[in-house]
Amino acid sequence: MCNDYKQHVRWAEYCKMMQDLELGIPTQQSELDLPQSDSIKINDKGPVMRAAGNVIELVPMKFSFPPSGRGDPVFNFRSEGRYFDKSNRCLIPASAFFEFTGKKYPKAKHRLTLNGSPFLAIAGIWREGNAGAPPAFAMLTVDPGPDIEPYHDRQIVVLQPGDWAHWIYLTKTEKELLRPLSSGSLHAEAIRRGAD
Repeated sequence: MCNDYKQHVRWAEYCKMMQDLELGIPTQQSELDLPQSDSIKINDKGPVMRAAGNVIELVPMKFSFPPSGRGDPVFNFRSEGRYFDKSNRCLIPASAFFEFTGKKYPKAKHRLTLNGSPFLAIAGIWREGNAGAPPAFAMLTVDPGPDIEPYHDRQIVVLQPGDWAHWIYLTKTEKELLRPLSSGSLHAEAIRRGAD
């Protein structure tokens, strides 16, 4: 399951995509709000897209909710059978996400990108931090589609750009939005061989 993603979205590409989708950007935001990183992992900070009135703002948030009790942080959140109308919905911009295969360390590493788009957005939810902690986000998951099945038995929800506003403002149902993409939507590339 995705616990590592790459954020190399260029500011100009982001602005063009937001303009093409007729999604507003706050005038005070700049490329400093979209810092680049080769690897954003659990507990790292990354930029998240969320509604701020009638515009979409970028906000730095921690990747994972704190554990409840003694468990591990929650970075992937199962979406089936849930309703998110009362949740804080967000999009996680990424140039790619990674899946790992194999049983021995180091595992094989595969980079996945969205075909036909300069970057992708992952459906997520966010929560305010407690006791001065920063806000945090988790990625929503579903059963795997045909592009992810070779790598994992679950997958994060990658939304087509035309569905970004539908998720942020929930103008389509969860069932329509939170599903795997059709075959051939994602491009996979092996970037590291695993241990034999």
